[in-house]
Amino acid sequence: MNSVRGLLAASVISVQNSCFTYPACQKCFSRLILDSRRFNCLKCGCVGEAKDASYRYRLSLKIADTNDLFDITVFGSCLDPFFGVTAENLQRCIQDLNQLSGETHTVASPGVLVQAVETCFIGKRFIFGV
Repeated sequence: MNSVRGLLAASVISVQNSCFTYPACQKCFSRLILDSRRFNCLKCGCVGEAKDASYRYRLSLKIADTNDLFDITVFGSCLDPFFGVTAENLQRCIQDLNQLSGETHTVASPGVLVQAVETCFIGKRFIFGV
């Protein structure tokens, strides 16, 4: 893996998925395996109650600078200002909306949220640390 870091000014072309949060291990930030009652981190072995799982932002984007297209994923609390809430609170809102609508498939965010994220990011220029 190349360890050279830099900044990239680029415009967002598209949002690559509709799931903006994921259950994250508080120790290593890896995705947790959740069942109805427990969580488990396959990377570091952390376990706990599913209700205590914390969530983190994960926003996958296709971006373009003047010459190239890139797939990039932005993680963590740097997205809090864009969403206006922490990933924890957004996940609670998504779960509440899904529960109110009777939706049992909770992998994706509600359509109105996806549209809002697309409106906020697509066509806008940002500086990405890569």
